[in-house]
Amino acid sequence: MTTSTDFTHTSLGTDIRLDDVVDAFDVLDDWEDRYAYIVDLGRKLPTFPDDARTEDNFVQGCQSQVWLTHLKDPASGKLFFLIDSDAIIVKGLAAIVLVALNARTPEDLLAVDIDEVFRSLDLFRHISPTRGNGLRSMVNRIRAVATDS
Repeated sequence: MTTSTDFTHTSLGTDIRLDDVVDAFDVLDDWEDRYAYIVDLGRKLPTFPDDARTEDNFVQGCQSQVWLTHLKDPASGKLFFLIDSDAIIVKGLAAIVLVALNARTPEDLLAVDIDEVFRSLDLFRHISPTRGNGLRSMVNRIRAVATDS
């Protein structure tokens, strides 16, 4: 966990909701446009603090370098996550994960059927198996945080 950045005010999972992403995917006919949208979502990730780029925050199992940290808002009980990657498409995929799981209580987060989210977006047919494994690694780390909270 880190406290050097206030990331409870991210738009991912608050202003930008899962329905927004699903609607955008429905409107965009081809995967080239969807990839551009995913990259744009990745640009909305809050800045990841340098002091949080630690071994503890490094997500194993990803093809690219990925870091994940979190905080729990004591007032609401909601979990807020920061994710960063050295790969632009992975940043976008991380943004989709945050749209689905960020700014939720641990119970609400664990109730999300993330596999259904990925199926509805048809992500795994359009990303490499290693990217898919990395996506699952991010989700598993987030679910572990929720379970321990």
